[in-house]
Amino acid sequence: MTTTTVAAPTPRDVRPPRRGASLERRRQRIGWLFVTPFLVVFAGFLVFPLAYAFGMSLFTSTLATGTRFTGAANYVKAFTDPLFLEGLLRVAAYALVMIPAQLIVALAAALVLDTLATRLSQLSRLLIFAPYAIPVVIGALMWSFLYSPRFGPAGTLFDVVGLPTPDFLASDTVFGSLVNIVTWQWSGYYMIVIYAALRSIDPAIYEAARIDGANGWQTALRIKVPMISSSMVMVVTFALIGTLQFFTEPVVLRNVAQGAIDAAYTPNMYAFSLAFSYSQFNYASTIAFSLGILVFAGSYVFLFLTRKQSGLK
Repeated sequence: MTTTTVAAPTPRDVRPPRRGASLERRRQRIGWLFVTPFLVVFAGFLVFPLAYAFGMSLFTSTLATGTRFTGAANYVKAFTDPLFLEGLLRVAAYALVMIPAQLIVALAAALVLDTLATRLSQLSRLLIFAPYAIPVVIGALMWSFLYSPRFGPAGTLFDVVGLPTPDFLASDTVFGSLVNIVTWQWSGYYMIVIYAALRSIDPAIYEAARIDGANGWQTALRIKVPMISSSMVMVVTFALIGTLQFFTEPVVLRNVAQGAIDAAYTPNMYAFSLAFSYSQFNYASTIAFSLGILVFAGSYVFLFLTRKQSGLK
């Protein structure tokens, strides 16, 4: 019977850590050093306020009982609040109208500009994008002047053709007026997104389509639009989130809309009114978080249903 003895490693066999691993750890530390200021600002101005607001939504404060923990009671109240539900239905109606309108305008403008190869294309892109560069408040104020039957140009134009001047800010017309403002404001931005996607398509594909006998409409509808479906999904997602958070335009027009827009016209306006007009900060936080939950759920469902078009799995 024989035994085999394995010699213990000599000090020369113990190798020091590789220089590459040490350098990689140093780079990671430097990377975290550069990211830390952003993380501090992100936590201080977004994460902490959200956590604080969510904590407030779990309490109820009254003069009789003071502040007491009520858990999900405020959320139950919110989803049975008729003012909140009416605001949700209203922004849902805006979404059904505004999102297709913005998408059609942006897609049509991008397709037209994609076929132009002159300096007129650059000027047209700038002019279509210009409304997005105007602050939302300024744009809403400008349109409130244009809509005014007394001060705006609408009265003069309708008098010239001999027609009565419509009231664009009445209860039955303010819906279309707001749709027009938002479409004018955001279509240029969405057009740039779609146009950038169109410019990334290989021109050889268009050449092959022309050789096969495809005309301009067929190229646009059967080649261009399907190939930019992921960008269009992103545009619709942005529009959906923005529409559900509808706030600035109705707030600005409220002062001139002659009672057509009330304090609970949209969920965001309702939360703002509760907090700063009635000092119901706890319930206002609940309304805001309830809206946030619905926005997240709606966006997730839409992305899930369009995951094949957007390239997600």
